[in-house]
Amino acid sequence: MPVTKEDIRRTAHLARLHLSEAELDSMTETLSRVFDDIDQLHEVDTEGVQPLHHVLDLRNVLEEDIPRPCFTREEALGNAPDRTEEFFRLPRVVN
Repeated sequence: MPVTKEDIRRTAHLARLHLSEAELDSMTETLSRVFDDIDQLHEVDTEGVQPLHHVLDLRNVLEEDIPRPCFTREEALGNAPDRTEEFFRLPRVVN
């Protein structure tokens, strides 16, 4: 699929990008090569090939959501280097 400089210029305008002439030339060449590669993939015979969701046979392992006993507030804050009443105290990161 041939890509023209005008295609790149119009797309850059829509994306609010300011490209120099050298960048326009480079992008035109690069995208033309990418689309040529994609066109080559369209020529591959995929008759009888089952579609894949993933190249590996992965499945989510889900655990049932069962309420269990958890730490008390005192146990959770017990090893905190600095705390205030019921909360962890952290150093200020925003002025």
